[in-house]
Amino acid sequence: MQSDQARGLIYALLGFALLTVGDATVKTIAGAWPGTAVAALRYGFGAIGLGVLLALREGRAGFVMPLPKIQIGRGFSVAFASAAFFVGIFLMPLAEATSITFTSPMLTAIASALILKERASRATWMATAVAFIGVLIVLRPNVAHLGAAAFLPLASAIGMAMLMILNRISAGVASIITMQFLISAIATPFLALIAVLGHYSGESSLVVTMPDWTIIARCALVAVSASFAHSFIFLATTQASAASVAPMTYVQLLLALVIGYLVFGDVPDLAAISGAALIVGSGLFLWWKQRMVA
Repeated sequence: MQSDQARGLIYALLGFALLTVGDATVKTIAGAWPGTAVAALRYGFGAIGLGVLLALREGRAGFVMPLPKIQIGRGFSVAFASAAFFVGIFLMPLAEATSITFTSPMLTAIASALILKERASRATWMATAVAFIGVLIVLRPNVAHLGAAAFLPLASAIGMAMLMILNRISAGVASIITMQFLISAIATPFLALIAVLGHYSGESSLVVTMPDWTIIARCALVAVSASFAHSFIFLATTQASAASVAPMTYVQLLLALVIGYLVFGDVPDLAAISGAALIVGSGLFLWWKQRMVA
């Protein structure tokens, strides 16, 4: 029904918008606490909240770990992606970092071909090539200014692509809540280790100090908003087709541009906008080609 479709798109818009609001909230902590520590605390809160919810809904039976090696891989992938992205948005404009992470679906398709031996179409290779041209354009000024740190959002996209592969391998082995809990519970110690290593690395921006209550509150807010966001996105797929919901993810970039300008004073230049347009266009092209085949 059209009403269900419209409701699904509204849920999707709310979900993806909340994710960007969460990212912007993280960026407000820049300079006050390391991104590595922010990621660890955010996922720690997420693990506690999801653990309580899981206990109430499924009891002790929900706390299972099917395919342990795969679950550990999922947790590590999220930890790697989150730490890289959080540190990245501390250093780069929010919209530019967000646009680079949109290469993740194309990276997932390529990884599927290499790891799962699934056939990657010519359209996938074309979209990936064009998207990476866009990434290089977006990174151009940031590499000159930040050096290798400018590639952190791309590292985050690679981590998320690996998560998608591992999700596909472990699909259906446990409930959705259990799978979400396992990601947070396993990612948290990995992130804590990354934060400790950063603290002793000699890099002043990664030194972990005692946070004030506002930092703790913002990390908790991000954990809660992310849980609501993923719930909205899940609800969206129950009301509308996944193919209809997928393009709604690009509301993240639009909102990141608006928030970046209004809150952080980030004004992207023409090159950054052009690079982001190539990345988004590649994603939409790949989505269209997949719908044509389906």
